[in-house]
This record gives sequence, structure tokens and C-alpha cells, in this order.
Amino acid sequence: MRFKQLFFLLAAVSMAGNAVAKVKLQPVFTDNMVLQQKSRVKIWGEADAGKTVKVTTSWNIKTYKTRADDMGNWMIPVSTPKAGGPYKITISDGEPLILKNVLIGEVWICSGQSNMELMMSDRIIGADKDKAEASQYGKIRLLHVENAASPIPKTELEVRYGGWQECSGESIKDFSAAAYYFGKELFKVLGCPIGLIETCWGGTLAEAWTSRESIGTMPDFKTSLEKTDTLSVSIKDRQKQYERDFEIWRHRVDCLDESNGNTNLAWSRPDYDDSSWKELHSPGFIEPQGEPDFDGIYWQRRTIEIPDNWLGKDLMLYLSAIDDNDVTYFNGFLIGQTDGCRVLRRYIVPGRLVNKKKATLAIRVTDLRGEGGIYGDESELRIALSDTDQIPLAGTWKYKISLNLDQMPPMPVNYSTERNYLTGLYNAMINPLINYTIKGVIWYQGEANEGRPKQYGDLFPLLINDWRIKWGYCFPFYFVQLPNYRKKQTEPVESSNWAAIREAQSNALHLENTGMAVTIDIGEADDIHPRNKAEVGRRLAISALANTYGKNIEHSGPVFEKYVIEGDKIRLLFSHCADGIKTSDGRAIKGFSIAGVDHKFHFASAAVDGNSIIVSSPEVSFPIAVRYAWAGNPVCNLVNGSGLPAGTFRTDDWID
Repeated sequence: MRFKQLFFLLAAVSMAGNAVAKVKLQPVFTDNMVLQQKSRVKIWGEADAGKTVKVTTSWNIKTYKTRADDMGNWMIPVSTPKAGGPYKITISDGEPLILKNVLIGEVWICSGQSNMELMMSDRIIGADKDKAEASQYGKIRLLHVENAASPIPKTELEVRYGGWQECSGESIKDFSAAAYYFGKELFKVLGCPIGLIETCWGGTLAEAWTSRESIGTMPDFKTSLEKTDTLSVSIKDRQKQYERDFEIWRHRVDCLDESNGNTNLAWSRPDYDDSSWKELHSPGFIEPQGEPDFDGIYWQRRTIEIPDNWLGKDLMLYLSAIDDNDVTYFNGFLIGQTDGCRVLRRYIVPGRLVNKKKATLAIRVTDLRGEGGIYGDESELRIALSDTDQIPLAGTWKYKISLNLDQMPPMPVNYSTERNYLTGLYNAMINPLINYTIKGVIWYQGEANEGRPKQYGDLFPLLINDWRIKWGYCFPFYFVQLPNYRKKQTEPVESSNWAAIREAQSNALHLENTGMAVTIDIGEADDIHPRNKAEVGRRLAISALANTYGKNIEHSGPVFEKYVIEGDKIRLLFSHCADGIKTSDGRAIKGFSIAGVDHKFHFASAAVDGNSIIVSSPEVSFPIAVRYAWAGNPVCNLVNGSGLPAGTFRTDDWID
């Protein structure tokens, strides 16, 4: 009897072990996936250490074998045929796992920041029609990588919806619009399955998408990289460290804050004389009320009459939401404080403090970025004894700035939530993909690096080269140049970071196997996220179709090649003229400015002469430099016979 019990016990343990040990694939391998055609692609995962793993592919009825290493990791290269499918792939370590509806085709990674992330459901022009027709493109497959950051390289990817999805009106709703339109154009021309891997995150910096090995070669990032190297892998530990750092920072700021010059916090007390303070309306941000671009700490105060029936009773103070943090006082006594710009403030005022006919409310607001102050509906700003007995607080308050942000020590970064630290996005959202065979990459980023265009000129090509090194081959890399944005240019601009980033992007074309989609004609002055993503995707696609797939189509607008000074004029020579240079509106050429030895630019006249343009101005007798579309939102209209626009360029190398 004991022997039988032992036998069944051992059998149960063995069966349980086998169930746990069933082969595990990385999340990039699921039903509906696309593998790169005519390639030697890798399939990998986990199994019991030392166990034999077999992969059988239905397109050639061939079985490949390997043995899991001491850590249980295994990888098997398999050969793929020309585009087609659907196929099955069977992976087994004794218990088979079958991947179904697998297609062979062209695989592209789609990365960058918010303009790549912008979804088909984000008011994209023409999206409703395209969503309705999306089921016609079922051979386009979508893999959506979850947003994540890590201080060390990860091997496992986090993906949405359990893996690859077939294209449909439902599946493309939250997928990248630019990426979808790119894939759709490729499918329409190539007629083969297209796999799109979206791995992007809004508001992100290029350096966060770059590996440690590469970013470590740039001296600019030495100190920041040392900080990244100290970060704990544990998110909880990083949160605890931030809380410790923040308290130290808060104490240092309090010591600097004029309003904290004495222990009595005079600015919170009802007897403090605020007659010299300025006025603002709340709810309402402080910046548009006379403090443009303000970040820092300010106080706002208001004195109210307390009804007799409120005396000695608990009250509820409603302050709507405050951007970013607040510390709130009632007659000089602290009643609450909250960090976070999206949190509704509701503070209890104890009855023991409600002992006078007048009460002063004082709020110390810390605004660390963007706009600051109380915001929301006016009805949410009030003090109340009950739902029917309350005093509205919307209206005029007194305020005074006590400390500007540039007077504060740098605020600590919360690395448990922050995505923009060196290597963080590469580690979590790119590194787990580097063994997956791809055709190429499309990239839509640059806005977040606007403040450092010269640095971006080195950083962007470094990123491209970094990814190619990691994958082990020089795949095509196509990217979007920044669009027109902000107020229209009415005078020549001496300095423009937006234009300088465009220049840095165009300089990356010196790298082999690259291409750029110019979008200087389809941006929006008041929206950093222009909605015409169909044209963005099309322009990326024609670069790929021409340069990667050998289609005989024009893929670029006029590209400046060289210039010659001819007396009081400058001749500019262009390539990619495609049946001639012209203007998009049939009017005179706009967008050129010219300068002499005084380095002062003037708008210039421009005339087409074959594949060149002659630029001049009566205000410049001896010109030495020309710029085109050198502004955030320039007035410009130069295109070629294919209707593709010329991008920003300049002939000078003057400091910008």
C-alpha cells in the first residue's frame, strides 16, 4: 500500500513538473504572426534545462532541433520561403504547441514618440472610412508592444492583446495611424503579407531609445549614464529612492522659499498684509494671467466671511484640481497637502479652527512644468458646511511668487514612472526584439529633443547605427522630418530649434540605406500632432518602395545639392526634380531668405532655371548664404513634378 502511494505521489509530481515545464515562447511568437520572407529567422523561448526542443514548419515539412541550455533558454534558426501562407509552426519539448495562421512576408518595426503613437481613433483624417475597409487588408498583421522602461536590457517583451492581430476595423483603432498607412501602401503595391511591430511612446527622447554601449560613447551623457547605472531593477525600490530624494529636495526648497523665511509661515496667516500682491482669477492657470512661462512656487490667498451657523463646525474645502502640488492653510493652520496635478482636492477644516467671523485661505502652489494653478469647473471650487450650505470660491484671489524654478535645485526624477532616462526604452521595448528578423524600421521622433538640435545631429545617426549593430545587418531606416508647427513665419528667423532639428534629420541621410519623408506642408500650426497621417505613411512607403523594393517611383521632393555665388545672386542646384521644380500653389516661390557678410537675412526672390533656383534680394548686394524654410512654421511652397515638397536646408554653418 505504501509503495502504491509513493508511486502515485511521484507520478503526480512528475506530471506537475511536465505541465510547468511545457515549452514557453517569447510573446513575439503567437498565432497570426508574420515572419520575414526568404530569410533565416530565429525562433526562441524557454524549456527545461537540457531538454530537446523541436520546431516543425509546415511550408517545407522540415523539423529543426536544439537543446535548451543550463538556464532553459533555446533558439532555433529556420528558413522561410517567399511570401505566402497561412502556415503552421509546431514547437515541442514533448508536448506540442502549435502556432496557426502564420504568414510569411515583410516585417517592419515602427518606432518613435507620440506622432508615431497617434492612434487611428485620434481624429485622424479619413480614419472612419479606412477603419470600415480595414478587413480587406487581413494580410496586414499588427503587434503592439506595451510601454515599458528598464535600467537593464530585458529579454522578454510585453505586448497587448496576447500577440499578433489580423488587420480589422477593431484591431487598428488603437494602432499607430502612420504605421498602418505605411503598411497599407506597401501591401497595395507588393501584394504580400505585411507585419507591423509598433514599439513607440509619446514624449520620448532619442537617447532613451539607444543602448548603453552606444550612448556611452557620447560625452554629453556621461553623468546621466552613471545615474542610470545606479538604478535598481526593482520598481518598488526605485519608488522608495524617489520618495527619499524628494523629501531631501523639498527640504532644500523650503529653505530657499521666501515665504518660509520664518517658522510662522507668515504668508499663510490671516493677519499678513497682502495688499501689494497681484490678482488672479481661480480656477485658472497663472501663466496666461500675467506670468508667461512661469514654473516655481507661488501663494494665493483669499479671505471670506464665515456665517454664524458655521462657527465651531467641521467644513469641507473643495479646491478642484491643482497643477502640480499644493499645501493648503486655513487661518494659518495646515489642513491638507497633495502632490499630483490630476487629483481633486478635498480637505476637512476642523471645527476648532472655525472660530472667527473671517477666515483666510492660503494655498502654496508648486508648479514644476507646464501650466500651474487651480483648474477645473468653477462649481468645484467652494467651501461648504453641507450640500445646501456653501460659499463659492471662484473669482479673484491675491497671489505672489515666492520662488522661481531656476532658483531651485534640480528636482529628483522618479525612475519608477519616468520613461525618459538613458537606455530605458531601448532596454524594455527594443532589446527583446533584436533577434526577430525584420526588413526595416520606420521612425517618427525629434520633437522631444527640440532643445538640443546640435546634439541631435550626433545622437540620431548614432541611434540608427546602434540598432543596426544590434540586429547584425544594415536594414533600411526611414524617418519623418518634423512638420510645420507653431506661428507662421512672417519675417526671416535667425534661430529656430525646430528647423535645426529638421537639418539634423536630413543630415542623417548621409548614412547608407536611409530615407526621409518631408512633411513641412502637412503640419498644423496649433497642433504638434497633425492628423493627416495617411500622407505621412504614404511618403514613408514610397521611400521604401523606391529604395528597398526597387520600384521606379519618385520618393523625394527637391533635394539641395550645392550652390554657386554669381555676382549679386546665388544659384542653388537640386536633385530629385521629377519633371521639374515648381510651386505647390502655382504662385511665386516662397520660403527663401538670403544674407550677406553681415549675416542678416532678408526674404529673397527665387526663379527656376532648369534643375536650379536663382535667389537674390535688392537688400543684399553680395550674398554669401541662403536658407529655405528656416522656421518652425515657414511660408514655403517648393515642390517637384511629383508634388513632393523640399525640406528645410541652409548653405551656411553659422551658429544657430
